[in-house]
Amino acid sequence: MFNNSRKDARPTAEATTLIAACTEIRGDVHFNGHLHVDGKIEGAIRGDGAQARLTLSEHARVTGELQAPHIIINGTVTGDVTASERLELASSARVEGNVFYKVLEMSAGAQINGKMVHRDEAPRQLPKPDSDASVAAT
Repeated sequence: MFNNSRKDARPTAEATTLIAACTEIRGDVHFNGHLHVDGKIEGAIRGDGAQARLTLSEHARVTGELQAPHIIINGTVTGDVTASERLELASSARVEGNVFYKVLEMSAGAQINGKMVHRDEAPRQLPKPDSDASVAAT
């Protein structure tokens, strides 16, 4: 009657998890795919995988560090936010902490009380000077 042919069901990039407005979580949350938070979380939230996306609605309240490739905030965060790819701050976003981002989109009305740090893909390094060339030039 029930087909159990998919015994190894793994989350995909399209998988969405909802933490409803009446839900409160105390502890760290690790996720794959898309996590949408309407409730309250006291703990760190970490999105694993290149396609991980974290969305906080205007009702969401998070006390803890956020880490994911793509983060959309429209609620309140008390803690550092690290978006390795893209960070979107909607008009109701309130962040009490440092913000680390590669690409930032910030709407009018969003607030950050902390440092804003842009992170490049890789640190740029100057080529080492050629000691023979510098001696020959003098």
